[in-house]
Amino acid sequence: MSENGTKDNDRKLFGTDGIRGVANRYPMTAEVALSLGRAVAERFRQATGRTSRIVIGKDTRLSGYMLESALEAGIVSAGSDVMLVGPMPTPGIAFITASMRAEAGVVISASHNPFQDNGIKIFAADGFKLPDEVEADLERLMEKPATEPDHPEVRIGKASRIEDAEGRYVQYLKDTFPRDRRLDGIRVVVDCANGAAYRVAPKVLEELGAEVFALGVEPNGRNINDGCGALHPESAAAEVMRTRAEIGIALDGDADRVILCDERGQHIDGDQIMAILGTRLLVRGALPQGTVVATVMSNLGLERALQGHGGTLLRTAVGDRYVVEAMRERGLTFGGEQSGHIVFLNHSTTGDGLLAALQVIAVMVQEGKSLSELARTMVRYPQVLLNFKVSRKRPLDELPPVKAAIARAESALGAEGRVVVRYSGTEAKARVMIEGTDEKLIKSHADEIARVMQQSLQG
Repeated sequence: MSENGTKDNDRKLFGTDGIRGVANRYPMTAEVALSLGRAVAERFRQATGRTSRIVIGKDTRLSGYMLESALEAGIVSAGSDVMLVGPMPTPGIAFITASMRAEAGVVISASHNPFQDNGIKIFAADGFKLPDEVEADLERLMEKPATEPDHPEVRIGKASRIEDAEGRYVQYLKDTFPRDRRLDGIRVVVDCANGAAYRVAPKVLEELGAEVFALGVEPNGRNINDGCGALHPESAAAEVMRTRAEIGIALDGDADRVILCDERGQHIDGDQIMAILGTRLLVRGALPQGTVVATVMSNLGLERALQGHGGTLLRTAVGDRYVVEAMRERGLTFGGEQSGHIVFLNHSTTGDGLLAALQVIAVMVQEGKSLSELARTMVRYPQVLLNFKVSRKRPLDELPPVKAAIARAESALGAEGRVVVRYSGTEAKARVMIEGTDEKLIKSHADEIARVMQQSLQG
């Protein structure tokens, strides 16, 4: 059965992970940020009936200063208070939002995108990302013309900085690691992608006792994700080999996702991390309903690994927000994405790359096994992923030749293969993913679907 892996909604600005685009171009302009700040303040004041407090954090992009100032101005001009935390991983901002009992948290980041881009995503008071309908409400409020309050001097909020935000988050992460274990004698490479975790990640690992080799910890506003981090785990892998470290941790720009490297320099992606941790949770009886939640992009090997231990894989549309929504709706606690978003609802409300890495290290320490040994938990099925730019995103139902090509691929693959064709939620791209047992066969069908889709979209 084909899966397009997308969700439909009426939002124009918000995509699968907030608002995102090239900084200083619509919609990532100071004017839009100002309007969004006002809308956030108004929406949460309406919901609570009191002056709201909004947390604002960011990654290390140069444009973050501009957007932070505009959001702050919009929020305080609408009568709400702002609490600034500066550079902080996205999951850290979610944690601080809930910890400080704020009404909302705003993250300024384009995650794994290059520095030219930026984005804005919003967490509710409980630290979870906003549902689609609330984001739609914010867009409607942004379309309303700004009105002057009857008593303008009364309706101005204030801004302050949370000076100990970093320390709070570091302690929270350490508390997720087994209290009877330390990392003395363990060498760890951590690549922070010159992003939001450049201070936090090395500190957590050092305070747990590890010998840390840190990369990507010299942000200059322009070098975030540039040849480093989760997008380029080869840097961490090379450092692992050079230093003879037991593990490499490659985070992305806002540290909500992670790719690991074993002691041999081999990459360990989100599916393998979920296989390692999910099977251990199954054995301990600590996985509600014996179910892990992942997206339609996750490898069949993950599904087979869980089934081998009596577990189940539940698939959702692409986007960690949809993984979290399914977990909350069904009372589940563990899931993630192949790209490295790993979510532990027992600990966090969103993907947390460093938290995931700590849980894997805990298994290594407790079982006395190397990461390469743990990675054998899952046997990967061959998978081909093609990405190509599109000028428009027409529904697949309106493209009969594409549907026919997908049907041919599904028929050839049978039960031991999957076809996923979808549009990116954050970029003007289409993605074709096929997996099965015959790599040559799946490559041929992926090329054919991509070719037909490009021709259909041009017509």
